[in-house]
Amino acid sequence: MTRLDRPAPATGALPATIVFANARLVLPDRVATGRLVIEGGQIAAVEEGEGVPDGAVDCHGDHLAPGLVELHTDNLERHIEPRPEVDWPHEAAILAHDAELASCGITTVFDALRVGSTLTVRDGLKPYARALADEILALRGEGALRISHFLHLRAEICSETLPDEMAGFGPSDRVGIVSLMDHTPGQRQFRDITKLRAYVMGKSGRSETEFIEHIAELKELQQRVGAAHEARAVEEARRYGATLASHDDTTAEHVATSAGHGVRLAEFPTTDEAARACRDAGIPVMMGAPNLIRGGSHSGNVAAADLARDGLLDILSSDYVPAGLLLGAVRLGALWGDLARGIATVTRAPAAATGLTDRGALVAGRRADLVRFGLRGDMPVIRGVFVRGERLA
Repeated sequence: MTRLDRPAPATGALPATIVFANARLVLPDRVATGRLVIEGGQIAAVEEGEGVPDGAVDCHGDHLAPGLVELHTDNLERHIEPRPEVDWPHEAAILAHDAELASCGITTVFDALRVGSTLTVRDGLKPYARALADEILALRGEGALRISHFLHLRAEICSETLPDEMAGFGPSDRVGIVSLMDHTPGQRQFRDITKLRAYVMGKSGRSETEFIEHIAELKELQQRVGAAHEARAVEEARRYGATLASHDDTTAEHVATSAGHGVRLAEFPTTDEAARACRDAGIPVMMGAPNLIRGGSHSGNVAAADLARDGLLDILSSDYVPAGLLLGAVRLGALWGDLARGIATVTRAPAAATGLTDRGALVAGRRADLVRFGLRGDMPVIRGVFVRGERLA
């Protein structure tokens, strides 16, 4: 199913035809020198060959790729709370987030919003997703956002408020992804309690006794509501028409459960075992660009580069560093000896995983969402970003 975004610019808003020539076109299966013809905000033709026709934009050998598709980013949270306890005006934060992503070559984003709050645990989380989604959708409706925004609801199944919060969303809210989150200590992302102890005690100032009590509260909460809330989140994802994603699968058993739910995307499996089980189940694996660029997981989980070498990595996410998405894709291309394959992990593959059949590849009839970049070694230098042929950055 194709998800459509805001309409193309009105007739006359852009030149009738735009031609990018002398470009290294990043095609679905190769990189080739050629021209891209844009009409009405869509790709009208892809032509291989040398030469710059009269009136065409000379790309001087720069690469021209589809605009990047970001499925899981925490970047909006950083703009809303730039420092602890600082609540920045939300509209300003959303606009800054939107502009930052555009400058990084991201033309489609699934904004990650937590649903599911804890009211009984110390330092509990308060509901915020519905109100923030309304602000995002209002700005989009007014045409104030530069790039295409969908919602990614991160369903914290071990929380008291998840059913009520998810009931507040519906099929008209552009919910493109629902991910099943279980951050209970002792499993998945937090198998290593020592790393969690250092993080929690350092951030909150808890004593060792308070930390132990905190862990016990979270485990009790999982036992009380986890299974029922997981089933509810799966039902709600179907109601929205959203892609269902797993998160931090660690074992083959986790993956089998995910497959049974109808999961179509695995976010950040933590082990080689889970990634291989995802491959066997036909579930695309997404890893974080920071993991790849830094050379490993900050949580001590499996390295993205190792999965890539074993052919077990399909999609990259910028996670918490928007500028890392294109860099990660270029480095994957270098690792594989195939730039087109690396770029596909941030364009064609994430678009396909979420049913966006109108973008993600330099193919006639697709949206003219583009990123033009040069290469300084393995460092991409962005020269221009375009949505429906209109330059944004």
